[in-house]
Amino acid sequence: MGIFNFGNKKEDKSKNIAKNRLKLILIQDRALLSPQLFEQMKAELIEVMSKYVDIDQTDLDINIEQFSEDSRKTRLVADIPINPKNKIE
Repeated sequence: MGIFNFGNKKEDKSKNIAKNRLKLILIQDRALLSPQLFEQMKAELIEVMSKYVDIDQTDLDINIEQFSEDSRKTRLVADIPINPKNKIE
């Protein structure tokens, strides 16, 4: 890496992705939740919600995060876009 590569967007993006993955692993570990169990839980959440509403799975984002007030606590955060056509009639 040379002087002129400072702030390379590709390297910055890779660095941020790696950093976020590490954070997720640490948070999952603190929550006593293996990556496999977390993926299974996400799949089941999507399956159950899909019974009632049409979910846009392309923009779906489900994560485990630390509470900002208490780093010993974790929470499940879900951003689940629902398509306009509702399944319930």
